[in-house]
Amino acid sequence: MNKRSIATVSLSGALDEKLRAIASAGFDSVEIFENDLLSFGASPREVAHLCKDLNLAICAFQPFRDFEGMPEPQRARNFARAERKFDLMQELGTDLLLICSNVSPASLGGIDRAADDFRELGERAAKRNLRVGYEALAWGRHVNDYRDAWEIVRRADHPAIGVILDSFHALAPGFPVRAMASIPGDKIFLVQLADAPKLELDILSWSRHFRSFPGQGDLPVGEFMAAIAATGYAGPLSLEIFNDQFRAGSATQTAIDGLRSLILLEDQLAPDWPKFSGEPLAPKAKSRGTGFIEFAVNETKAGDLAHLFAQLGFRRSGKHRSKAVERWSQGKVELVINCETDGFAHSHYVTHGPGVCAIALDVDNAGLAMQRAEALKTRTFYQPVGPGELEIPAIHGVGGSLLYFLDQAGKNWDTDFEPVASNADKDALLAVDHIAQSMPYDEMLSWLLFYTGILDLKRLPQMEIADPRGLVQSQAIINADQSLRFVLNGSSANRTLPSRFISEFFGSGVQHVAFSCRDIFATVAEMRARGADFLDIPDNYYDDIEAKYDLAPELMAQLRANHILYDREGDGEFFQVYTHIFDERFFFEIVERRSYQGFGAANAGIRLAAQSREVRPASMPRV
Repeated sequence: MNKRSIATVSLSGALDEKLRAIASAGFDSVEIFENDLLSFGASPREVAHLCKDLNLAICAFQPFRDFEGMPEPQRARNFARAERKFDLMQELGTDLLLICSNVSPASLGGIDRAADDFRELGERAAKRNLRVGYEALAWGRHVNDYRDAWEIVRRADHPAIGVILDSFHALAPGFPVRAMASIPGDKIFLVQLADAPKLELDILSWSRHFRSFPGQGDLPVGEFMAAIAATGYAGPLSLEIFNDQFRAGSATQTAIDGLRSLILLEDQLAPDWPKFSGEPLAPKAKSRGTGFIEFAVNETKAGDLAHLFAQLGFRRSGKHRSKAVERWSQGKVELVINCETDGFAHSHYVTHGPGVCAIALDVDNAGLAMQRAEALKTRTFYQPVGPGELEIPAIHGVGGSLLYFLDQAGKNWDTDFEPVASNADKDALLAVDHIAQSMPYDEMLSWLLFYTGILDLKRLPQMEIADPRGLVQSQAIINADQSLRFVLNGSSANRTLPSRFISEFFGSGVQHVAFSCRDIFATVAEMRARGADFLDIPDNYYDDIEAKYDLAPELMAQLRANHILYDREGDGEFFQVYTHIFDERFFFEIVERRSYQGFGAANAGIRLAAQSREVRPASMPRV
C-alpha cells in the first residue's frame, strides 16, 4: 500500500512547523530536506522523536550532491562525507539517502565509473542496513536522463542501490516515460511527484521556482504514474515542490493542498493501480449553474443594495419568515440580501464589510458533492436552523465564504421565504454568466485545485491582464455546458484593483458577478430608465474598436452611448457593460454572448483603468 509523503522543502517555515503541518494534513511520511535540518535548532535525534510523536515516518533524507564520478582527492572525501550522512540518518531513523546526479564542473563522465562509485557506496550503506537512491537531475552534468541513472544503478548491481524517479525531471525535458515500465519495482526506491505550468524558461529556473502539485500544472503526470504502475512499485509517493509562492504561504494550507492533490491523483489512477490507501472518492456531482448568491450587509447598505437590484430589474420576491433576509429574483438569477445581526452572514459582514458571503450551486446530487468535498479535506459548515427551515449542505470556500450545494431535494430553499407580490415585468436578465473572485496571487493554485477537485470544472488557459498599477493573473474554470463559470483573479502588485479589493474587503472574495441577457441594448435601456448608471468608457476605446472591426455606424453609436464594450472571437461576438463599484467593493456586469466563449479579456484593461479613475485613491482613508 503506497504511503503519502511530502518533502519538507515544499512548505514554508521552520522544520518543526513544517512537520506539524504535514502531520495535521494527514500525510503518512516525509522527506527531510537537508537545509531544513541544518538550519534547525534541534538535533536529528530530537527531530526523529518529533516525527514519531506526529506519527510521521521519515522516508528519505535528501539531497546528497555531487557524489559520483569525482577525481581524487574529492572522491575519497565524498565517501567520508557519505559516512557522516549515514550517521545522521541513523539518528533520524530513516534508511534512504537521495543522491542527485552530479553537476560539478570537476566531475568525470562515464557510466561504469559512476556504477563503480555506487557499488562501493552500496557496500558501505548495507553494513548499516541503509539504502541509497540515485536521481537524474534534468540539468545534471553527465547524467540528466532517468534512463542513464537506471543504467548506472543496474550496472552497480547492489541491493542497497536503487533509482529514484521524479516526474518533473522526466516530463519537463520531454523524455519518454514508457521505458520506466521495464525497471523492476523493487529497484525503484522512491517516486517523487511534481507538476508545473508550461513556461519558456531554462529548466533549472523552471524547476526551482514554478513546480506545483499534480493537477495544478500542465505536465502529463498521469502518463508518468501509469508507467510507474507497470513496474509494480509499492513504495511512497512523495511530493517535492520548489515554488516561491508555497514557500511564502501558509504551511498548513500548502500541506492540505498537497494531500488533496495526491488523493485526486490516486483516485484517477485507482482503477489500474489498486495499491492506494483510502476509500475511492465519490464521483463529481454534475453542476447545473448557480442556485443563489447571498450578500451580507448592514441595514443601511441593505437598502442601498436593494435599490441597485431594483435598477437592474430584480424584483423583491420573498421575505424570510424569521430573519432580516430578502430574496430578489430575475430570470434564473436568485439574489439574497442578509442584514441579520447574528449568525454566519453577520460574522462575515463584521469581518469583510458588504459583500458576497455565500454562493449556492445547483448540482445533481448534493450528498455526493459533500462526500467528495469532505474526502478532499475541505471544511464543512453547520449552523442551527429554525423550525421548518431547510438545512443546506455547505463547505467553506474562498475567503471564508460558504459554498452551498442544492439538488432536487434542496430546491425548496425558498420555502423559508414568504412570497412578496411584485409587478411581473418581463425579465431581461437570464442567468448568472460568471462569478469573479479576487484573491492573493499565491492562493490561486490552491483555489484552482479546490474547485476542479470537487466540481466538474475544467480550467482554461491562464491570462495576464494589464491593470494601470500592475499585472493581474486571471484563471477561468468552467463546466461542460458552461452553466457554471468562475474566474479567479490574483495579482502580486499591491495596488491593482483586485489587490485593493482584498485590502478593502479584508481578504479574498467575490469582486463581481456577471449576468447574461438576450439583448444588451434593450436591457441597458430598461435599466437606465429605472435610474441605473454604468461605468464610463473613454471615446478613445470606441475609436479603436471602430477601426479594428469596421462596425456599422448605428452599432458604434449604440456602443458609445451606452458605455458597452465589444469583443470578437472568430464569428462570435461579446458585449459587456459594468455598473459602478458598490461601496468600493464589488460590482456587476451585464453580458450578451453571440456564439462567444471567452470573457472579454481584450477589454479587461480598459475596464480596470476606468474603474481605477472612479475609486478612492489608495492613500486616502475611508470616512
